[in-house]
Amino acid sequence: MTVLPAGGCGGGPAPDAEVVRVTVPEGSSFRAAAESLGSAGVVENTTMFRLYAKARGEDGSLKPGTYEFPRGERWIRILESLNAGRSVQTSIAIPEGWDLARIIPLVAERLEVPEDSVVTATRDTAQLRRLEIPTETVEGYVFPATYQFPIGTSARQAIGAMLNEFEERWQPGWDARADSLGMTRHEVVTLASIVEKEARVADERATIAAVYHNRLGIGMALQADPTVQYARGSHTSRVLFRDLEIDSPYNTYRYPGLPPGPIASPGSASIEATLAPADVDFLYFVARPDGRHEFRRTFEEHAAIAREMRRLRDSS
Repeated sequence: MTVLPAGGCGGGPAPDAEVVRVTVPEGSSFRAAAESLGSAGVVENTTMFRLYAKARGEDGSLKPGTYEFPRGERWIRILESLNAGRSVQTSIAIPEGWDLARIIPLVAERLEVPEDSVVTATRDTAQLRRLEIPTETVEGYVFPATYQFPIGTSARQAIGAMLNEFEERWQPGWDARADSLGMTRHEVVTLASIVEKEARVADERATIAAVYHNRLGIGMALQADPTVQYARGSHTSRVLFRDLEIDSPYNTYRYPGLPPGPIASPGSASIEATLAPADVDFLYFVARPDGRHEFRRTFEEHAAIAREMRRLRDSS
């Protein structure tokens, strides 16, 4: 009969024990995992640790990942972590309205990988074909959400998970609604990204979407400031007259219709607003100092309220 040492499920690490990381690769055997724990000083006797795990029937369900343990950790806690997959994770929160220029450095920093690897992942031709994205990057399709990734996750894996989230969030009924509007999914995401950048309060999304739908319907230029900022490559509080001359298909002051692709990642609310715009005939809107907007039907009405809003901003 094999007698297991008391240290297997008793004892525990010293209060000041060093915490070390141990990586269990995909497909590793329990023997290999035990050897890694032994090399890191988490387990002193790997043979007895394996016997302990086998006796408990917990030597066949370990999950890959990177784990943190103090040296001398109790064996039962090690097994609980390995079998539950309580690996060390990093959290990445992608806010609504962020573009790849902001997402890429964030992902690189949190995953501790080179930015170039994230850039490459956003240009993965296999993903572009799979999602039927006609542009060169996955701009707009990195769904805004909070993600948890195990330490060691690659840029390709992380971006892939974010694109999968987009597909999971895309509701089946949205395709039918897009068809009724005569739009492709890519066009919907593109317009939704503009709505996302323009809307500051939730209840205005559908009205802002309606303004752009109305303009598209009569062949009027969108003249959306966020697209000019995207073409310029930087965001400022105001778009200047010289910015309107930027020669880019994303400059919707110079080029009619939708830009080639999204300018940011829209959330579900902006996508829904784009697919179900408000029933209004507005063609213009201007921001108020409080972040809301004033909507108007004619240019004369718009020019008058724009002067008033400018006066209010200057006085404040």
